[in-house]
Amino acid sequence: MIGAFTFVNGGRTYTCTVEVRKAAPAGTWWWFAVSDDQQRYAPFEAEKGDTEKSVQKRIVAYYENLLEVRARPVVPRQHWAHRGRPANPTPPAAAADK
Repeated sequence: MIGAFTFVNGGRTYTCTVEVRKAAPAGTWWWFAVSDDQQRYAPFEAEKGDTEKSVQKRIVAYYENLLEVRARPVVPRQHWAHRGRPANPTPPAAAADK
């Protein structure tokens, strides 16, 4: 199995390590950090046939998808107490006029 490595893609520096994950699901996972992000990520388990190139490809795809999801506008959700009700109910006076 390959060890830790660093690479640059799209102006970002990725630092990748293989670590035993302490929380569920247990196992050996690829962790990575990105130069302009405070968060570390463990998106997938380490596999026997992993190479730097294959791991790099999966990590870049994962992170670029994450950035796309973050860039989407927030969709307002209905409060739980209003579930099942129409979003804009017709006032009773307007319903009687019809």
